[in-house]
Amino acid sequence: MSEDRAVVFVVDDDPSMQRSLDTLLRSVGLEVRLFSSAQEFMRADRPDAPGCLVLDVRLPGMSGLTFQEELAKAGVALPVIFITGHGDVPMTVRAMKAGAAEFLTKPFDDQVLLDAIQAAIDRDRTRRADAASLAELKARYRELTERERQVMKLVVAGRVNKQIAAELGLSLVTVKVHRGQVMHKMQARSVVELVRMADRLGLAGSD
Repeated sequence: MSEDRAVVFVVDDDPSMQRSLDTLLRSVGLEVRLFSSAQEFMRADRPDAPGCLVLDVRLPGMSGLTFQEELAKAGVALPVIFITGHGDVPMTVRAMKAGAAEFLTKPFDDQVLLDAIQAAIDRDRTRRADAASLAELKARYRELTERERQVMKLVVAGRVNKQIAAELGLSLVTVKVHRGQVMHKMQARSVVELVRMADRLGLAGSD
């Protein structure tokens, strides 16, 4: 499946609501996967693609709110849009505090749902891009030798070459070589960019 092809997962035990949502979402070009329970969703193979989860609050076996908590524990980061015909303020607050993207009470306007889904998909695309970028950055960092990591740590801590040479017991020329390798392997165009990378890796400011 193309990375650009978003998938909307619908978990609702009402067949008529499933059909209605399926028709609506496919009419705007979205891929749809339908499930009648939380357990059915968790058992299914899911495509590696951006998307979101449209989730009914009242489900057989496990409520939507409990399911939201289980998804978080399982590391499933899909944005959740709750739909319910029986919403109340405490329920809404609980869902939103747990990270829900939206909480809609039936009957809702089709466009309101579509807008919420698009926003959730955009949010998921951003999350996936950030995760891919971080994974690539970690891969670059793993390519550094132990000595290069020591030099990088001191560079991002603000040390100049002469200080790094003194702290590591190296010649100035050797430090310059290691520093050049760090910049090359990390694909950093400046020290400022290297500091940002170190921050993303949880290394910035360490001493």
